[in-house]
Amino acid sequence: MIDDALTALKALGNPQKATEMARYHKAPRPYLGVANPDIDALTKTWRKETSLDDRLALAADLWTTDIHEARIAAAKLLTQARIRPDDQAAWTLIQSWVPDFDAWAIADHAAIAGQKRLSADPVRLDEIEPWTTSDHMWTRRAALVMTLPWTKNRNPKPDEIAQRERILGWAAAYVPDHQWFIQKSIAWWVRDLSKRDPDRTRAFLEAHGKDMKPFARKEAARHLS
Repeated sequence: MIDDALTALKALGNPQKATEMARYHKAPRPYLGVANPDIDALTKTWRKETSLDDRLALAADLWTTDIHEARIAAAKLLTQARIRPDDQAAWTLIQSWVPDFDAWAIADHAAIAGQKRLSADPVRLDEIEPWTTSDHMWTRRAALVMTLPWTKNRNPKPDEIAQRERILGWAAAYVPDHQWFIQKSIAWWVRDLSKRDPDRTRAFLEAHGKDMKPFARKEAARHLS
């Protein structure tokens, strides 16, 4: 299955685009030059044609190749609101990828897959929390990117409010870390929250904004009047 999948990806490649992508993403791995819409089309077909077990195996094999487009495809294979049975296997596989994160594009596609599994079972936030103190910057960042669904609910229930406050606590603990990608992740989370709960966003920025990098503070407040 992995051989056929790689053949399909390589057939869509563009050497010139691959060179441009390598220069842009900077992470030292093979690039094929395949556009995201083409990867989307392939993975939609693969999802329809494979069982969950085969899909998990293919995603794992694609990730192991370390090819940029193959890792994007691996993440897209598992980006589903419902995976039945949602028996932890997909979430376990996604978690296993996190230590490999080294560039934003692959990390963000995998994080979108992770968002679906966290939303399906919020108890999994317990497994995310240790990431917030990891020595690996991309793992720390993933804790906020994967929990972005908690910014979306305009009328959260009490348990959802508690979960949101827990994540905001992680964001607050990140504020002294002035690495660009960490500051950007704080800004992203707080900015998205401002669309549904501007008052809570203002409270966060009043408490922590002065210690954020100026670009992050500005981005977090972008939708506030």
